[in-house]
Amino acid sequence: ELPSRNLLASIVRGGRLYDTWYKENKADVPAGVHPAYPIPLARSIEPRTTWRCKECHGWDYRGWTGSAEGKEHSIKGLDKLMGTDSAPVIAAIRSEAHRYQGLLSERDVSDLANFLTKGQPEMDSYIDRATKKARGGVGAYESHYHTICAPCHGALGKDIRTMPPLGRIATQDPWRALHGIVNGHPGEAMPALVAFPREMSVGILAYIQ
Repeated sequence: ELPSRNLLASIVRGGRLYDTWYKENKADVPAGVHPAYPIPLARSIEPRTTWRCKECHGWDYRGWTGSAEGKEHSIKGLDKLMGTDSAPVIAAIRSEAHRYQGLLSERDVSDLANFLTKGQPEMDSYIDRATKKARGGVGAYESHYHTICAPCHGALGKDIRTMPPLGRIATQDPWRALHGIVNGHPGEAMPALVAFPREMSVGILAYIQ
């Protein structure tokens, strides 16, 4: 059973904040690398990227023991927060460790907590971790891709030149792709498919792969 409409909207917006909160809420990003981010890794990426939730906790929400392979630092996953009370999550987001004071509004914090406690997709149910293949029928949702996604992304997923081709993203990082399919993209008009059966999103991912 889906949550109420208002709660579902909050969850989806929380998913976009998890992706890139400063694009979704149009806040300024602090200068420099996030203080909690491991400095050796920060040397290879744009500083503002270190402030994104996904950068530490992963597109599969399992931290650096999950899909963000090859990183020797320990930042915990958030997948265990699903089904828990949102109050401790709100407190953690507001804590000094995250340095989000003045950057996230009360609504932002609430939406992000709703996503983490009520909206995370169970990634291992939808993507085979060993092969990175979506657990969906490739042909079953071809028409969904061509009617929902292709008007912007094109029939071959290459029409938006400011991002890599969809096929490359879906193959190399399917967790990122599924997160975007379900929640939309921060600060953009891409529709979120969270209100539809999850097998539809997974089937679209399988077709894109």
